Amino acid sequence: MQVIYVNRFLPSSRKQAVREIKRRASCDKFPRVLLFPEGTTTNGRNLISFQLGAFIPGYPIQPVIIRYPHVHFDQSWGNVSLGKLMFRMFTQFHNFFEVEYLPVIYPLDDKETAVHFRERTSRAIATALNAVQTGHSYGDIMLHMKAQEAKQENPSSFMVEMTKVESLFHISSTEAVDFLDKFLAMNPDPSGRVQYHDFLRVLRLKACPLSAKIFSFIDVEKSGTITFRQFLYGSAHVMSQPGFDQTFEEAFAGCGGAVKTYVVEQELRDFIQPAILNWSEDEVHEFFMLFDNDNDGRIDKNDFLSCLRRNPLLIAFFTPQPQQKEFEGNGVIEIV
Repeated sequence: MQVIYVNRFLPSSRKQAVREIKRRASCDKFPRVLLFPEGTTTNGRNLISFQLGAFIPGYPIQPVIIRYPHVHFDQSWGNVSLGKLMFRMFTQFHNFFEVEYLPVIYPLDDKETAVHFRERTSRAIATALNAVQTGHSYGDIMLHMKAQEAKQENPSSFMVEMTKVESLFHISSTEAVDFLDKFLAMNPDPSGRVQYHDFLRVLRLKACPLSAKIFSFIDVEKSGTITFRQFLYGSAHVMSQPGFDQTFEEAFAGCGGAVKTYVVEQELRDFIQPAILNWSEDEVHEFFMLFDNDNDGRIDKNDFLSCLRRNPLLIAFFTPQPQQKEFEGNGVIEIV
């Protein structure tokens, strides 16, 4: 067996894997290339999003589906350890599985995109399996494992259908895990929800009108609590706005970065003063320390950008108050 190795977190490795798939699929010297398009294992009750690597080369695909008919124990490898899976399989007299070959699926023409080819193939397999298609991907497994490590009661509540998130906001699974780290620091309750005061604590904010509006922007249900999905969608939405980078540049320059390469605490305080009228010196210092990664009393441009990418909701404090806007649906509404 000649395995095609790939590091799913490195774009260069993924591109190399696609080239290798294309090379082997087009060469008679190799046997048929066997790919597992979901990129992980599931219990087979749903079909999660397929990876694009199998479809980019544009060659015909022979779909193969596997079923695990069972009476006592489902031996499909879902959310169960390998040791437990093997033990329970050994306690059964027989373990069955069925293999079904579906009709070969050909690309429609040279203009068909890999995404459309993937969707047609996924739909054919889901129909044969009588399974529901979802927008989950391996990124959701990463989120689930992170929540599990944090001893959350319901780790699956932190899965967000990463394929949809990546398509909407162009953020990676690794970035989503970083946002989950931030959210878990807010001490979610057993149902996976975070209270307003914990949200403020982790972002080092004080209760004020602007802080309340930021929280309300995420709390679309107006329940006084937020879920990870809401936090991720809200943060990613702000970061994906065309004006985000421009606002960052203008904010850094306005704080003093236009005349030198760094910003000190007093300059930061002066710039965001309209938004923090009732903040004490200690509260402003805590906010400043969120940006000062190396604790040298200065915020350089990299520190500033890095903090806002980790905490994009904070961009509201650096936007001129009369011009702060929030996107809602297809329109734009004033939030102050």
